[in-house]
Amino acid sequence: MKFIWILLSACSTLSVAQASDYAVIHAGRLLAKPGGAVAENQSVVIKDGKVSAIIPGYIDAGSVGATAEDSVTIHDLKNMFVLPGLIDGHVHITSENNPKGRLQRAEMSEADLAIAGAGFARTTLMAGFTTVRDVGASSSEAIFALREGVTHGDVIGPRIFAAGAIISVTGGHGDGSQGYRDDVAHLLHSAGVCDGADECRKSVREQVRRGADHIKLTATAGVLSNTAAGLEQQFFEDELEAIMDSAHAMGRKVTAHAHGVNGINAALRAGVDSIEHGTYLDNESIRLFKRNDAYLVPTLLAGLTVAEWAKDPNSFLLPPQRAKAAEVGPKMLDMARRAHNGGVKIAFGTDSGVSKHGENAREFALLVEAGLTPMQAIYAATVAGADNLGKSESLGTLGPGKFGDVVAVEGDPLQDITELEDIDFVMKEGVVYKSR
Repeated sequence: MKFIWILLSACSTLSVAQASDYAVIHAGRLLAKPGGAVAENQSVVIKDGKVSAIIPGYIDAGSVGATAEDSVTIHDLKNMFVLPGLIDGHVHITSENNPKGRLQRAEMSEADLAIAGAGFARTTLMAGFTTVRDVGASSSEAIFALREGVTHGDVIGPRIFAAGAIISVTGGHGDGSQGYRDDVAHLLHSAGVCDGADECRKSVREQVRRGADHIKLTATAGVLSNTAAGLEQQFFEDELEAIMDSAHAMGRKVTAHAHGVNGINAALRAGVDSIEHGTYLDNESIRLFKRNDAYLVPTLLAGLTVAEWAKDPNSFLLPPQRAKAAEVGPKMLDMARRAHNGGVKIAFGTDSGVSKHGENAREFALLVEAGLTPMQAIYAATVAGADNLGKSESLGTLGPGKFGDVVAVEGDPLQDITELEDIDFVMKEGVVYKSR
């Protein structure tokens, strides 16, 4: 009898475990594969968080093949334009620039940063971005904890791929201790700081040990670092090669913050997978991008944001930051135009954290202003974004086996790209987080 009870209990548990959750989206207009055609009157079937089928016409609950134990939910988006969840390839999700930012670096604990990041993550998801790549956090512990919280369902937010600490030279862009007195600077010294090829190898390996999904380095100086160090190359070639070789040997892609042309080209020659910003790229840069099949993430919204701050005499920028912001910000739109015309692959990224989280979609209009068509801009935030992450098998389009990440708007973003600034429907892995 005891054996029979155990067997029945096991069968009951197995039955519950096998029950599936189905979601069926009735899409009036569906752009399942950005870059391809828009289809009308389609049903997207999602089973247990992943797309199982796309079927012409509007099917009913009885047509999905569900059993009596399964649940089936129909989502009526017949009057909407439906597309894959958006991907922002450049965010700093645990922080947001503000007048108290420098003080907060000393005041906020890693737990504080993780809690703040949870709020920013929710805001980002509600804006339609179901996946983000975080390219450097002041606290590796906070970003990794936030990533795991989202993965386990404890925090509402986009799927996060995190770099952890930025790999930077001492005193370079990425060393968060700049401008503080020595005893405070010691406490704020960034975990990714390294000097010399051997230190850089160890720094990369340490970030991988801590859980980094990819590696971010600062190949050049930056706009918002509090130092008058220009905008050119900061790592030497042997250091760059050590970073690339160490990361690639451990299966991690590498992206480089780079403004000055010497730093851009040095990083590309060393084998970097993508460049963030790219302000002063030249024809040689374009040749190297194409030779390496590397991506440019132009972060035009960041350029616009810092340019606006530079014009405002009451903004919180410090003198070195203001001078660099006034120089760099206005140049980025033309940079993206030249890169696009030159055939460089572009992936969507905003540098949110510089700009406000949740306003990520403003980047679309700037990409169109730089010469991309609305379709190309959407492609940059879906298909190209997934490829840049190395996750094309699960993200970027809607098709069998892909994550059930879906967003929708009432208008047509192919006619007016700003429609994506007001997302009406957000689903991530089959779960609806926003709907009108």
